[in-house]
Amino acid sequence: MAPTSAGNLAPATAILVVVVAVVLAAAAASQDGDALTEFRKGMSDPDGALASWDPDLVNPCTWFRVTCNADNRVIRLDLEEMNLSGHLSADLARLDQLQFMEIASNNIEGPIPPEFGNLENLISLDLCNNTISGPIPPSVGKLKSLKFMRIDHNLLTGPIPNELAGLSNLMILNVSNNDLCGTIPTSGPFDHFPPSSFANNPRLRYPGMDDDDTGR
Repeated sequence: MAPTSAGNLAPATAILVVVVAVVLAAAAASQDGDALTEFRKGMSDPDGALASWDPDLVNPCTWFRVTCNADNRVIRLDLEEMNLSGHLSADLARLDQLQFMEIASNNIEGPIPPEFGNLENLISLDLCNNTISGPIPPSVGKLKSLKFMRIDHNLLTGPIPNELAGLSNLMILNVSNNDLCGTIPTSGPFDHFPPSSFANNPRLRYPGMDDDDTGR
């Protein structure tokens, strides 16, 4: 048998690399679809807004209010004002390329999953105007790409985690109209958030202030 030349190997290697890349991309897209399917299973959708979310499709990029990048990975969920009810699924944390999670103005209840702290590419987290309860997970402090965080008008309790002071890219924070308590952090991005960001949390206060002086 004649020896295989390096010149003959090069095209075969290039083809193999392309095939492997395509397979991996398809697997990642399927993973995103699986995560969204699990999220949908936990939702009540009386208006049929998520009817196009067909788990039999190869990837979820054609689903309503889902945006993908060139690699067919989910980067954006726009689910505002869709009359959805249910709990936030920890499966959403499997969307490791997600940049925008916009689920405002629905009827979402229950806690914010701590697993959301694994969404390292997340830029915007908007969960306002729901009935989300429980604490703000300290793991949110791992979201170093986060610029916008709106979780106002919910039923959140507990303190604002000090870990959020490490979010150097955070430009907008709104935790108003909850039932948060304790002391508002003052370091990092917290030095430029206006008082309105924390309003209507009667048990929340700035350092050195009496309990009766803030939260209004």
